[in-house]
Amino acid sequence: MNGLQTDLIAALPELFVLSMAMVILLADLFIKPANRIILFVLAQITLLGAAFITIVTHHPSVTYAFSGMFVDDPFADVTKLMIYLSTSLMMVYTRQYITLRGMFRGEFYALVLFAMAGMMVMVSGQHFLTLYMGLELLSLCLYALVALDRDNARATEAAMKYFVLGALASGMLLYGISMMYGATGSLNISEVASALLNGSQDKPVLVLGTVFIVAGLAFKLGAVPFQMWVPDVYEGSPTAITLFIGSVTKLAAFAFVIRILAQGLFVLAIDWQGMLMIMAVLSIIIGNITAIAQTNLKRMFAYSTISHVGFLLFGLMSASMNGYISSMFYIVAYAMMSLAGFGMILLLSRQGFEAEQLEDLKGLNQRSPWFAFLMLITMFSMAGVPPTLGFYAKFAVLQAALQAGFLWLVVFAVLMAVIGAFYYLRIVKLMYFDESVDHSPIVNPPEMNMLLSVNAIGLLALGIMPERLMNICAYAISHSLQ
Repeated sequence: MNGLQTDLIAALPELFVLSMAMVILLADLFIKPANRIILFVLAQITLLGAAFITIVTHHPSVTYAFSGMFVDDPFADVTKLMIYLSTSLMMVYTRQYITLRGMFRGEFYALVLFAMAGMMVMVSGQHFLTLYMGLELLSLCLYALVALDRDNARATEAAMKYFVLGALASGMLLYGISMMYGATGSLNISEVASALLNGSQDKPVLVLGTVFIVAGLAFKLGAVPFQMWVPDVYEGSPTAITLFIGSVTKLAAFAFVIRILAQGLFVLAIDWQGMLMIMAVLSIIIGNITAIAQTNLKRMFAYSTISHVGFLLFGLMSASMNGYISSMFYIVAYAMMSLAGFGMILLLSRQGFEAEQLEDLKGLNQRSPWFAFLMLITMFSMAGVPPTLGFYAKFAVLQAALQAGFLWLVVFAVLMAVIGAFYYLRIVKLMYFDESVDHSPIVNPPEMNMLLSVNAIGLLALGIMPERLMNICAYAISHSLQ
């Protein structure tokens, strides 16, 4: 194949998604409001087509395209497939919610697909500018999605906060990248790594650049002390958008971190390990303790996310192949748990009512024993109770940290996980032991009920048999990080 063919085949999923997003925008102009289900179908066809292209063009070797600025490797392909699956579930879960709130429009699906295209570029970026372009495409779409419900003052406020703080984080990231360029003379991830191996650069400049880059990455993950946007954006956004931000985007953020730290700056691991360690400890402490005081479900999940990011950082700070594999396993598990958790909030919400308070879950077992059981599995998994997927994910990252010599940190994390289990078990107590305050029937599309059931039961099944998912993560990381 010539260079142009290689470039086009490597970026074919991205080109397909971008093309379909524009098709959906144009189709929305000619479709009557009563027939907008066609937009949903087109969006699902887009995800199915992108998955098909990704699988067909998959190869276990690493392929560089666009003069080394773009990479197609197993890590990119596996992560993209996870993103397609999570986005597809998100669209099914949110269809009734956005319909009842007047957001079932072409721009919703177009913005989601454009954001997903940004995530795909982040996953496959092999150049700092490519990574940054993907990040900004994702961020700009998320700002618009948060404010999509224009009559919602809380959503508009959340979008403004997200935009201002996101711009600040992007500036920090760019400043760190500029310092890397000044020290190494390149923005290509592979060339930066080679230059660092030669060891002829100005070390203070590199360390300072690393600090700014890690700060920018921490904001995108929502790690302490750059977590201030997470609770406000989660609470203020429409729940459909909160679901998207809290699950799918985390997969892309993880890939972003892997590309920069594990591939580009692995020589500086001794410098960024300490920063990740501090952020991990603070994230687990602040996330778990603050979540206990919350009465709003979405804010509680926001602080829970901060805590989960802390556990994710345990695998990354190990700076080992096993640590990266366990971190990838953890982020996939977290995306599944987040989809199920926010999916239950969407399930209980109806027109004119948002199931956002803990009290809204009271007596859920009396209204629907099955959905109460699904929420119980989800909460147990988030708390890390065996034999759920969340337990194995926590075990994997803590084992990687232990092998890297962080014994006291592992002991601390286990103790904090026990403390953090309180606010998850509180939800179980409300569902099973409190009297119901809402006796209205739970009515949702059958496909949502079915997929949510599969999602939650999958947390239990994969917790009992995690080997297949772990092997997929190991294949993706070991064939891509060289």
